[in-house]
Amino acid sequence: MMYAIVEIAGQQYKVKANQRIYTNRLEGETGNEVTFDKVLLVDNNGDVKIGAPTVDGASVKAKILAHLKDDTKIVFKKKKRKGYKKKNGHRQPLTQVEIQEIV
Repeated sequence: MMYAIVEIAGQQYKVKANQRIYTNRLEGETGNEVTFDKVLLVDNNGDVKIGAPTVDGASVKAKILAHLKDDTKIVFKKKKRKGYKKKNGHRQPLTQVEIQEIV
């Protein structure tokens, strides 16, 4: 099975063809095709190519499926014996991407 390690929006992901992943919010509309050129490693059934820092000529083609928000993360701050409490919530903006092919 062919897979690649690619850098998307500052984070590294191990991706395969027809896989769906969630990344940090990307530019582009729903349904657009995007290409990721920062491919760090490609494994084609045991034939491994490691980039220095990226693999020459390798890219990953993907399609943007949806823009959405992650589940709420609670941020709670408290100082004991001072009466200080603060509760905040945060929802990270995400993009759902389907990997089309590894070139």
